[in-house]
Amino acid sequence: MSSTAESQPKNYITPVGWQALKDELYHLVYKERPDVVQVVSWAAGNGDRSENGDYLYGKRRLREIDRRIRFLTKRLEAAVVVDPETREDTDQIFFGATVDLLREDGTEQTVRIVGTDEIDTAKNKISWVSPLARCLLKAHEGDDVVLNGPDGRETIEILEVRYERID
Repeated sequence: MSSTAESQPKNYITPVGWQALKDELYHLVYKERPDVVQVVSWAAGNGDRSENGDYLYGKRRLREIDRRIRFLTKRLEAAVVVDPETREDTDQIFFGATVDLLREDGTEQTVRIVGTDEIDTAKNKISWVSPLARCLLKAHEGDDVVLNGPDGRETIEILEVRYERID
């Protein structure tokens, strides 16, 4: 029988994404949570808690913070940091790749394949488990891949593959 750590899926993440999770966890544990605990403690000393907004809101916020701390801790424990800058030079697409694409409609697009905790569509960061990334993974520069999307099938040409820092 496998342990919980072994059965937990790997959380591939870039160094920048890993640091962002660590920074958020640190902020919650050492800044936000102690501040909320202080407010709740103060509010509890003011008498009737059933109608005390500071107390009720503070307790609810503490539960949210504790839930997020547990989530971040688990994500960091399962993290497998993959640095695209140290990857050997290849034209094949793996986690951490920055890929220039030519879409079927003639538009060019650049996507960066990142971890699920780093998705940012405004910066063209897509999860390695997304449909687009899944059809790109293991393909090579110059290949055509087929994306089965909600609007049907689309053929996409891979123009360039590079491994660089992803911010």
